[in-house]
Amino acid sequence: MTLEELRGLADAIRAEVAKAIVGQDDMVDRLLEALVAQGHVLLEGPPGTAKTFLAQSFATALGLDFGRIQFTPDLLPGDILGSNLFNFQTSQFTLTRGPIFCDLLLADEINRTPPKTQAALLEAMQERRVTLDGETHGLADHFMVVATQNPIENQGVYPLPEAQLDRFLFKLLVPYPDEAEEARIVMDYGKRQGPQRPADLGVAAVADPARLAQLSSALDHVIVAEEITHYVVRLVRATRDHAELSVGASPRAAVMLAHAARARAALQGRAYVIPDDVKALAVPVLRHRLTLSPAAEIEGREMETLVAELVEATEAPR
Repeated sequence: MTLEELRGLADAIRAEVAKAIVGQDDMVDRLLEALVAQGHVLLEGPPGTAKTFLAQSFATALGLDFGRIQFTPDLLPGDILGSNLFNFQTSQFTLTRGPIFCDLLLADEINRTPPKTQAALLEAMQERRVTLDGETHGLADHFMVVATQNPIENQGVYPLPEAQLDRFLFKLLVPYPDEAEEARIVMDYGKRQGPQRPADLGVAAVADPARLAQLSSALDHVIVAEEITHYVVRLVRATRDHAELSVGASPRAAVMLAHAARARAALQGRAYVIPDDVKALAVPVLRHRLTLSPAAEIEGREMETLVAELVEATEAPR
């Protein structure tokens, strides 16, 4: 796939998602960048901000097999992965596949289930495969997880392990719409009765798995210059020496930041990465991989502000 074809496909996807989702243009752009970079996305925001509907609309526009798991405290790993059941007619075990065997998986309220169940996603998110009873089963090459969590309801939730957070390319904070967008939402949806699906609102598939399999070839055209690579490394290493951070970013964070920057460049039709690509994506890539020191937490420091300060302080190539 050429960069021109990728840009045209991205514009078509944005147009289809916009039929169901009002605003949230930045969220759609980040989802597209994650798709091209083969990464996963964690959405955090208050209830009623269309996090689930956004994931559904995105999957519909892509023509992907959509799966959803509602995470609850009693959810077990087998409820996600599936299990081998004994067939008395054939006297053999047969695999009953769980909902993870799809193209785009919505992990709804992922932090409501214990770490043991959350860990069932680790192999799938990193290696795009799952292991059941010693047998490995592959997932789609473009398998993608979009997870949601609610920052308001703190009771009955389990913090995501660092290993799992590190597997998400982006953590996006979904905001409330502005007044004009909210008025449009009320006008568009206030008169509708019953549940709404993206297809009911005219969202149609403008891609398919075969075409999405060609996305990675578009990144082959994007060059990351050596000075940009060193810029990414300097920025990530600066998080490990910062006095207000007790945990800095890992080498995986540097790799993912470079991947995301290449995806942003490709979606904008450029065959090269510029410093602005890195600066624009530093916050969503790094915010969930860092831990504030106790003193910084007491002072009420915000992670987004701290990362922005690091970006400003790190010298960028000209």
